[in-house]
Amino acid sequence: MANSGIQLLGFFLSLVGIVGLIVGTVLPQWKMSAYIGDNIITAVAMYQGLWMSCAFQSTGQLQCKIYDSILQLDSSLQATRALMIVGIIVSVAGLGVACMGMKCTTCGGSDKLRKSRIAMIGGIILLIGGLCAIVACSWFAHNVIRAFYNPYTPVNTKFEFGMAIFIAWGGALLDVLGGAMLAASCPRKKQVSRYPNMPGSRSSPPSSNKEYV
Repeated sequence: MANSGIQLLGFFLSLVGIVGLIVGTVLPQWKMSAYIGDNIITAVAMYQGLWMSCAFQSTGQLQCKIYDSILQLDSSLQATRALMIVGIIVSVAGLGVACMGMKCTTCGGSDKLRKSRIAMIGGIILLIGGLCAIVACSWFAHNVIRAFYNPYTPVNTKFEFGMAIFIAWGGALLDVLGGAMLAASCPRKKQVSRYPNMPGSRSSPPSSNKEYV
């Protein structure tokens, strides 16, 4: 029962993590304009994501523009895109494999040990997908930090972390945590004693205490 509960908890954590990865990948707030120096008071707030850039005006109007050409993008942004897409696809595949191996499902056969191994494989696939997303977010964050502290970067073009990168980070961590729980749910084989029970070890039948005269 405890093993089944761990599988269910890992499954739902991974499911929530995948939703977080998808939402974080779609949102444009991966980095936002930093309000430092003479740029404290501004009428426009700039946001940049993996797929589009947006400008939020003080009047409440939001204007977004999708990137025109993939080849014109920075190589780090292209790599972040690719890693996030790979992470989502691999995580969805791992979640499907883990679903077939869970004890509460009927697919995957009736062999409990085999189903547990399938759930473990699904957990390992989820771990790989979550790690891909963590690498993508960390790489993007490193580039933002490096550009922010670069003295040659103009003040009005400096950016800081946006909301979407934290959502993607959280989703990746939940994905990794759920995958680890599924991977650790495979039961160990029962150890068989090397020495079988000897016939003499069984309790002998009671001996007759009859006295002969």
